Amino acid sequence: MKRNYEKVVQASESRSLQLHFLNNLSLPVFTGTKIEGEDCSTMKVALVDALTNQIVNSGPESSSKVEIVVLEGDFDGEEADNWTIEEFRNNIVKEREGKKPLLSGDVFLNFKEGIGLIGEISFSDNSSWTRSRKFRLGARVVDNDEVRVREAKSESFIVRDHRGELYKKHHPPSLLDEVWRLEKIGKDGAFHKRLNRENVHTVKDFLTLLCIDPPRLRNILGSGMSAKMWEITVDHARTCIVDKRLYLYCPPGSHQKTGVVFNVVGQVMGILLECQYVPLDKLSEPEKADAYNLVVSAFEHWDEVVSFDDEKSLAGTSSHSPSRPCTSSSSMADGPYVTSKPLPSPDVVPSFFSIGGGSNLDDFALQGFENMDLRYDQPSSFVAQISNSIICDTESMAQAFYDDEHLSFFDSDCTLPSQGSSLGSQADLHSAVSSFLLARPAPVAIAQRRWRMLFNVLKWFSVRRKVALKRTQSRRYT
Repeated sequence: MKRNYEKVVQASESRSLQLHFLNNLSLPVFTGTKIEGEDCSTMKVALVDALTNQIVNSGPESSSKVEIVVLEGDFDGEEADNWTIEEFRNNIVKEREGKKPLLSGDVFLNFKEGIGLIGEISFSDNSSWTRSRKFRLGARVVDNDEVRVREAKSESFIVRDHRGELYKKHHPPSLLDEVWRLEKIGKDGAFHKRLNRENVHTVKDFLTLLCIDPPRLRNILGSGMSAKMWEITVDHARTCIVDKRLYLYCPPGSHQKTGVVFNVVGQVMGILLECQYVPLDKLSEPEKADAYNLVVSAFEHWDEVVSFDDEKSLAGTSSHSPSRPCTSSSSMADGPYVTSKPLPSPDVVPSFFSIGGGSNLDDFALQGFENMDLRYDQPSSFVAQISNSIICDTESMAQAFYDDEHLSFFDSDCTLPSQGSSLGSQADLHSAVSSFLLARPAPVAIAQRRWRMLFNVLKWFSVRRKVALKRTQSRRYT
C-alpha cells in the first residue's frame, strides 16, 4: 500500500509509531531475482507517526535497526492493521526443512532520518507450499524494548520459481513476441499448437488476424477457449504498442485516387478518397466495410502497398496536392511514392499470408541502369523540352535501336513506333513509362522484359538528346 508522507521533526512521546513500506513491489516476483519496487526502484521502509501520517526523522527511533521478514500471505491481524507482537511473530514464515533461508541477502537495514533502503535480497523458495500460496514482506524493529513500534507488512504476492521467468507474460507484449506471451495461451499448450498450425506465430500475426478475420482466429482457438478467456487474451494483445507507420493500398482501376490506409497489423486508420485522406471516425459504416475488405486485398498484394512515416505525412501529401497521387498525367515524382518510405520488406506481411518470392533489380538485368543520363525523376514537362531541342534526323539511330538485340527485350504484345515515326513527343514517353509503372504484377520473365523495355525507351531518348546537343554545337562552329 503506497502512501504519501512528509518528513517532520518530532519527539517520540505521545505518538503511535509504526513502520510502512513506501512503495509497492514490482511484480511478478521470482526466486533468485532481486526484490525491487515498482519501476525498478529500491524498496523503502519508513518510520511514521500513525496520528499525523508524517515521517519521524529525529529521535532514537529514527535511527533504528530494522529486519525484513517473510509473512504468510493471508496475515491480516484480528482487527485489520491492528495486530499484536505475538500475532506478527506467529505469521513469520521460515524456510522448509533442508532448504536455505527463505530470504537471501542482507535482511537488516539501518534507518537514517526515519527511512531505510532495502538492499540486495531475494527469495530462495517459491510460495506454493504455504497455506495461502502467497507471501507478504514484513518489517520489524529489533533491539528496542522501550517504545512500541508497530511492524509493517506489504501486500500479498506470489513467488514463482526462477525457471518460470522464461515463460512469463509480457506487459505490454511486443509485436515480435511469440504468441504464447499472451495471457491464456500457454507455451506448447493446445492453443499455442493450434495457432502455430495456422502460421500464427507472433503477437503481430495474432493482431493482424484479429483485425482482418476475427471469426477465423476465434475458430482456430476453438471451444476450449471460453468467452472470458478470449476476452482476456484479446485485451492483452491490444495493449501491444504499434508503431505509427501507415500503409496505403490503392486497388487496381482506382488510378491511385482511392485506397485504404492501415497500420502494420491491418487495423483500418482511414481511406484515401479522391486523393484526400479521410480518418476512420469520419467514415460511414458502408465505407468502413469496404475499407476492411481492401485491407485483406492489400495483404494479398503487398508489393502494391506504399508506406508512410505517420498520419501527418500521409495527410500532408494528399492535402497539398489534391491531384496526387492519383492521375496518370501527374509525374510520379510529385506523388507520395517519393515522399513516402520505400516499399516495406516482405517480413511485414504476417506469416499466415503466402507471398511469392521477391526479386531485386539484379534479376531484371538492369546492371547498367544507374549509368544512364536520363532519369525519370524530373517534372513531366522535361520531355517537351527535349523534343523541342531535337532538330536532327535520327534515322541512323533508329536503325540501331531496332536491332534484334533491343527488340528481343520487348513483350510480343508490345509495339514500338515505326522507324519513320517520331518518338520524341511528351505523350509517347509518358505513355510508355506510365503503362509500365501501372502494370499489374507479372511472373519474373515478363517483369524482366518490362524493365528492359523501360530501360531501352529511356536510353533511346537519352541518345536522341545527346545527338541533338552535338548537332547544335556543330552548327555553332560552322
